[in-house]
Amino acid sequence: MRPLPLPDPGHPPLTGPWAYLRWLGRRQIGVLLGATAVSVVGNVAGALQPLALGMVVDDGLTHGLSSGLWSGCLLLFALGMTQVGANVWGHRLEVENWLRAAFASSQQIGHHVTRTGDAVTDTLPTGEVVATVASDALRMGEVFSILPRLIGGIVAYLTLGVVLLTISPPLGLLVLLGLPVVVAVLSLLVPPLQRRQAAQREATGRLTTLGADTVSGLRILRGIGGEDVFTGRYREQSQKVRGTGVAVAQTQSFLDALQTLLPGIFLAVVVWAGARLAITGDITPGQLVSFYGFAAFLTQPLWTASEAIRVLTRAVVGARKILTVLRVPVAGHDDPATPAESPDAGAELVDERSGLVVRPGRLLAVVGSDPDESARIALRLGRHGGDEDDAPVSDVRWGRAVLRALGLTEVRGRIVVAESTPHLFTGTLVDELDVRGGASRDDLLAAMRVADAADVLDSVPDGLDGEVEEKGRSLSGGQRQRVALARALLTDAEVLVLIEPTSAVDAHTEARIAQRLAEHRRGRTTVIVSASPLVLDAVDEVALVEHGRVTVTGPHRTLMTTHPGYRRVVSRSDDDESPEEVTGHATARR
Repeated sequence: MRPLPLPDPGHPPLTGPWAYLRWLGRRQIGVLLGATAVSVVGNVAGALQPLALGMVVDDGLTHGLSSGLWSGCLLLFALGMTQVGANVWGHRLEVENWLRAAFASSQQIGHHVTRTGDAVTDTLPTGEVVATVASDALRMGEVFSILPRLIGGIVAYLTLGVVLLTISPPLGLLVLLGLPVVVAVLSLLVPPLQRRQAAQREATGRLTTLGADTVSGLRILRGIGGEDVFTGRYREQSQKVRGTGVAVAQTQSFLDALQTLLPGIFLAVVVWAGARLAITGDITPGQLVSFYGFAAFLTQPLWTASEAIRVLTRAVVGARKILTVLRVPVAGHDDPATPAESPDAGAELVDERSGLVVRPGRLLAVVGSDPDESARIALRLGRHGGDEDDAPVSDVRWGRAVLRALGLTEVRGRIVVAESTPHLFTGTLVDELDVRGGASRDDLLAAMRVADAADVLDSVPDGLDGEVEEKGRSLSGGQRQRVALARALLTDAEVLVLIEPTSAVDAHTEARIAQRLAEHRRGRTTVIVSASPLVLDAVDEVALVEHGRVTVTGPHRTLMTTHPGYRRVVSRSDDDESPEEVTGHATARR
């Protein structure tokens, strides 16, 4: 059986809640069938115990302590032990079914949300997404936990039907027809219960959203004195949740009461009818005991059926919410149905709007009078951005193909863009670095050396196996930037685009990183957005961007000598310093 979490969460159908539940069932069909088989054995064994008990009673009354009496007792013991063993294993398998369905749904939501980018927060409140994991995914587990018990109860019911009709057709019909009537009465409460549960789920989602939004803006609220306003809104929404919860509880309590009352009435009617048949001699005393036992046993499948109704109504509501999240389009959902032919590894990457040409196997630096414009060009190279206010990514060509005509998965796999503001997540440093999986510890240490991040290994307890706090709070800005650089290097991307990778480190560290980065990426296509002379001096070629266009390219030292505009940008001065002065500054920084 595959361990959790699953390596591939799969692609569920989004047509409706029942299709989603069937898809989950197929994903864990082995465990589900095993639990169902065990449940059938346990329920049938429990259903036949009253029959064995009735045979023991009749044999004892007729023959006393005979061999038939002892054989009946042995059969009764065997059925009881079979039921005990089936219950033990059935419980274990039911828990596994619960875990697999619940965690598969949680993993499905988490995996999908990571691929939607900003679209999920534009479509749904954050709290609504959180509620699907915290609440709705658990409802999926409940379905597959109770389903084997429900099937086992139905099989036991049908088995008893044959036995009851053989012993006494009138009493058998009473038992067999009475149970569906009770279930039908209980099912009348399903529609109002589902409506009230849906209303409660909506109110709970809004409350979670309100809490999440407040936490994210807590500092602002305090700054403007908005705590009282938030408290009032939260109190009002909490009362709505309480009101919908009370409405659900009213319907649920009525259902629970009927679960006790109707089986009790059903049992009393069976005992009364059986007693009359026993008095008239139509059935034996042992058969009366059996019929009472049958009726008492059938209250268990009856309770399971009514519980399954409650579970399914909650699961349908939850599945609709999960599908709402899963229907949010993933980033790059506008990929063409037939992607263009993949570019060769040696193809040029060209931003036609700016005129930037990235030649394969070269280390290219982009420097501009407007750093934001240089960063936008770099983002376009990796098919990021591209809204109306920015240059469209359709202006970028990779070999003979337009970048937009390629599948986004291929672009993301072959071109990696590391932005200037690093994003770190909670987890071990190994998981933080090896985002694509498969890197050895030697690879991790080598990437950390290139990023000059040995001090990070010292500051994080247990080094690579140590925990990184949320957003890397325990690390300095320079350390976070260097961890992000090592992470980008470990992707081993065909084209690596780095935006200001050394802006938060000192000059000595920057010089070491520049030299090591040039050695590490030699022969592979790399683009660096930076105006640092230490970085520019280590690259193969520099492209100067002015007013959105590349105006000149060449080696750093050559441009420092021949191009005053380039010299002004690099020296961050309006004065025309001599090349010797700027080179002296760079040497001093080293």
